Amino acid sequence: MSNSSLFWFRQDLRLADNPGLIKAAQHDNLIAVYIEDPNIGSASQWWLHHSLTKLNESLGNKLNIYQGDPKQIIFKLINDYNLDAVYWNRCYEPWRIQMDSKLKADLKEKKVTCETFNGSLLWEPMRILKNDKTYYKVFTPFYQNGCLKVDRPRDPLRKTRAISFIKDKNSLVIADLRLLPKIEWYKSFEEHWDIGEKAAHEKLKHFLSYEIKSYKESRDFPARNSVSRLSPHLHLGEISPHQVWAAVQLKRLQSPIDSNNLDHFIRELCWREFSYYLLYHFPELPYKNFQNKFDRFPWQKKSSHLKAWQKGLTGYPIIDAGMRELWHTGYMHNRVRMIAGSFLVKNLLIDWREGEAWFRDCLVDADLANNSASWQWVAGSGADAAPYFRIFNPITQGEKFDPEGAYTKRFVPELKQLPNKYLFKPWEAPDSVLKDAGVKLGENYPFPIVDLQISRQTALQSFANLG
Repeated sequence: MSNSSLFWFRQDLRLADNPGLIKAAQHDNLIAVYIEDPNIGSASQWWLHHSLTKLNESLGNKLNIYQGDPKQIIFKLINDYNLDAVYWNRCYEPWRIQMDSKLKADLKEKKVTCETFNGSLLWEPMRILKNDKTYYKVFTPFYQNGCLKVDRPRDPLRKTRAISFIKDKNSLVIADLRLLPKIEWYKSFEEHWDIGEKAAHEKLKHFLSYEIKSYKESRDFPARNSVSRLSPHLHLGEISPHQVWAAVQLKRLQSPIDSNNLDHFIRELCWREFSYYLLYHFPELPYKNFQNKFDRFPWQKKSSHLKAWQKGLTGYPIIDAGMRELWHTGYMHNRVRMIAGSFLVKNLLIDWREGEAWFRDCLVDADLANNSASWQWVAGSGADAAPYFRIFNPITQGEKFDPEGAYTKRFVPELKQLPNKYLFKPWEAPDSVLKDAGVKLGENYPFPIVDLQISRQTALQSFANLG
């Protein structure tokens, strides 16, 4: 075929505001491909299965699915269909950058047109530097002196014109990727999520119509429906940050009274940018301490504590609620993520990489950059990290941010009859209160696996010894 192109879908599973796809569509014929990504967690695989299904439907069932080496697959398609050009949107994981650079060089050598585009970040990491040409390591100056002082993000691009898609007879079907985990623990996810490009935009519209009005104040309360829950849609690119940014600016014009809440939401969107920024400039972020002194930290390897944390059986209800929310929904409220992360690292003294790996496998929004940067932040080892002496107290955090106990009792139903006075410290409840609530500590709900004060002091001393 003459004047034909290939577009490679990756973390951009949408039609609108997809710069690479729009460029590829300028050719007479287009072959749209998705190549299996082996570096994705189980919960994200579940989401990906359904997202690819939605995308395939929007492409008239012309999405081509493959497994194997991207270079071999793409070059075979070039030869089979006499393709003139190859396009994709850039990704920023270290191995993707290396693979993309090599592939672009090979295509250039074969005199095949190849162009890549930014479809997933408001500002590319190489564009924002300090005056001395080094990169920012603290979020606030990155945000105020970097993001807000460079060119504003581009406007979203409209859907492309009608496309003549090529369906390859050698394409697999989505089921061949076997993305749905063998253990059907993900079945409960289905009642919590609508997946795909259309669902992402509906969620954004609903958030900006309702929840944004109290976002800054309410976002820390897990029982309230006050966050956008757009993260899994952004993770696989069902919606772009440019579309979110533009929708927020339009809302600002329509409703100036909400500006403070909108500003706070934009700030959170820019935390995502900062995480990618750190990963780009420090590609070892997912596995290496950003601050080298943490290489000497005396992490404890106690598998019973790690398993109790993973299963939501620590004896601290707000933590257990969060870990069970994660297991049942593939998601955890951000405030509770911080509490649960702090407990793992600073009370159990378990390496942050254990938490990062568990979240990466269990979260539907398991974004490598966000997950890695957030865990290093909680551990105190990151670029812009929480100070080592900031140790979240799960009792006071529960009382402050879930005062009615609605969130905790939802996910820890064995405590639902316990008075709120004792909900976050059931071991202090009198025997008669426990009996009336049907709570048998050590039987149907565990005793705390560590003492908060003792573990706090141990952690503070361990952190202080790092110097």
